Amino acid sequence: MKKIPLVILTGPTAVGKTNLSIQLAKKLNMDIISADSMQIYKYMDIGSAKVTTNEMQGIKHYLIDEVNPDFSFSVSEFQKRANNYIYEIVKNNKIPLVTGGTGLYLNSLIYNMDFAKSDADNKLRESLRLELEEKGIDYMHNKLKELDEEAANRIHKNNTKRVIRALEVCLSGKKMSDFSNDLKLNEKYEPIIIVLNRDRSHLYKRIDMRVDLMIKEGLEDEVKKLISMGYTKDLISMQGIGYKEIIKYLDGEYSYDEAIEIIKRDSRRYAKRQLTWFRRYKDAMWFDLDGYKDEKILLNDVITYIEKKVNLV
Repeated sequence: MKKIPLVILTGPTAVGKTNLSIQLAKKLNMDIISADSMQIYKYMDIGSAKVTTNEMQGIKHYLIDEVNPDFSFSVSEFQKRANNYIYEIVKNNKIPLVTGGTGLYLNSLIYNMDFAKSDADNKLRESLRLELEEKGIDYMHNKLKELDEEAANRIHKNNTKRVIRALEVCLSGKKMSDFSNDLKLNEKYEPIIIVLNRDRSHLYKRIDMRVDLMIKEGLEDEVKKLISMGYTKDLISMQGIGYKEIIKYLDGEYSYDEAIEIIKRDSRRYAKRQLTWFRRYKDAMWFDLDGYKDEKILLNDVITYIEKKVNLV
């Protein structure tokens, strides 16, 4: 069976993925699947830097505004929906372009991750659940941090299911990050992975500017509207960078300036973690955007690379 070419355009937050993805889609007859864990939510537009209808320029986008903010969206849910959309795109004689920076989402397509199977020890899981009930999520999240700090930083403490799963993995003698080393490539797809990057100081300036723009465009009002619609701060969606800090400002925990600075700081830290994640993709092609003064040359170079990897005629 011939593998489906799957072009993946990724990179850290604010690096410049959106514009290039649109230009690629126009040139190569592509539809876009978003691999962004925040842009899947309706009503969360400003804080997620969601691509606008105007920016889409008529290109079909999937997995944007997919679910309400109180929907418990998992990696397995992303994988299931993304797979369906990939086949739909191919059926329409187009090429699927996956773009976004959520590493676990990308892994669920690149690797053969079967979420229906689990080698988890049921007795261990039950004991962890009892421990959670007895000692609380703060205790369990701290326990995870001692065993696997990277996983604890990535998994919010309110996501109890993932905290318990990560603890299961750790107590079996592994770390969550080890799974990327054990996974086999997905045999259905031919992944063509493109990572965009910039000089670290330039990237951080772009992040700071993006946060300033979010504030100017009305992030505070967006958060207030979400709260008025009944979406509470304990939801996973509301724990996204930008949202949780504004909520803490509204609750009096942060000053206005503190909230903005923490959003910038945590966004920079997130970008650093993303870059560490993407370096695991051994076959990825990296493009330094600071090395291009002309966006047309960048576009042509990326297209040339894609065409070398697979026959797109």
